[in-house]
Order: sequence, then C-alpha cells, then structure tokens
Amino acid sequence: MIGIAGGIGSGKSEVSRALADFGCVVTHSDEDVREVLRRQDVRDTLVKWWGPAVLGSDGEIDRAAVAKIVFANEDSRHRLEAFVHPIVDEQRKKVWTEAARKGPVTAFVVDAPLLFEAGLDLKCDAVIFVDADEATRRERVKARRGWDAEELKRREKNQWPLETKRERSDYVIVNQGNVAELRRRVRLTLDEILTTFAGRAFREDSPPGP
Repeated sequence: MIGIAGGIGSGKSEVSRALADFGCVVTHSDEDVREVLRRQDVRDTLVKWWGPAVLGSDGEIDRAAVAKIVFANEDSRHRLEAFVHPIVDEQRKKVWTEAARKGPVTAFVVDAPLLFEAGLDLKCDAVIFVDADEATRRERVKARRGWDAEELKRREKNQWPLETKRERSDYVIVNQGNVAELRRRVRLTLDEILTTFAGRAFREDSPPGP
C-alpha cells in the first residue's frame, strides 16, 4: 500500500489522480469521511455528543460545525477520530477488495491528510510526501476553500509538523503547479516503488500489491 501525505494545499489530490491514471486504486480519506458522516448511526452519535448544533438545515452533519468543535478541543478531536477512523478503514478495505476481484491493480493508494496522525503510515509499504512552499499552499487554499493564512495555520496546528512528515516519508515529490512535470515525477516515483517491491512480501495488513 502506498500512502500520500503532505501539507494542506500541497496538491495531494493531483498526485492521487496521476496514480489512478497509472493503474492504481486510490481511496481519499476526506471523501470517505464525508460518506461516513452521512450514515444515520454516525449522525445520531455526534448529535448525542454535541447536540443538534452539529446538524445543518438539511438535517445532515455540518462538517464546519464539527470542525469548529474538534479544532477547539483536542479531547473532542481524539474522540471523533477514534470513532470515525475504524469505520473509514473498513470502508477502504471493501473498496480495495472489490477492485482486486475485478482485475489486476498496479498498487493500492490511500490519500489521507492525517496519514501519520492516524497511524496509517505503519500500514504502508511506502509513503510519498507531496511538497509545496507555503506561499503556493496559501494561494491554493484561498482560491479553492476561501481560507486566509490564519485559517491555514489554525488547521495545520492540529497536525504533525510538515518537516516531521517529510522526514518520515520514503519519497518526496515537489508540486509547484506544473502538471506535466508533476505527472512525470509521479510516474518515476511509482516505477521506483514497484521496482523496489518486485518479488518482495508486503505488510500482512496491506492489500495485495504495494
């Protein structure tokens, strides 16, 4: 299994798209969490914990309201993660199992903003860190999410330092916005990973393939 890590706005999704084009099966933890939060049992649990204020006008979980709670209280964040992460993990495994049944898969990839924080790196055979300078990341999150620099800092304050993630990763891919160059680097990195693990055993808790 290959893990994708990096700072907010570094371009992890672009790297994931390239890996998917190269035959990998990619799951995105952000999307998986959104799906999990739509479940009735999960919704009921969060309302029990924090009241109806976590619901939007449509009756669904308001992710912004939940984020406000968990980013302001570390215990609440750990509580949510301990509840949601195992559900997401099971959902991810189902996707990979179904993909493996349908035919050959180049590799299984997980794109998770909290890859290290959730301990997912320990299940990975290789971790790719997607790097971009802070100015570039600020511009991206402002354009795509409407966040200012302070909001970016507030979000990243609750994550591991980027330098620590970079050091803990096996490969680093710099993404400064040139898509063609980025895809070339992704292809080279993927080939190197596949070559490294050719004929070798993978972690027992990993799906088939790197």
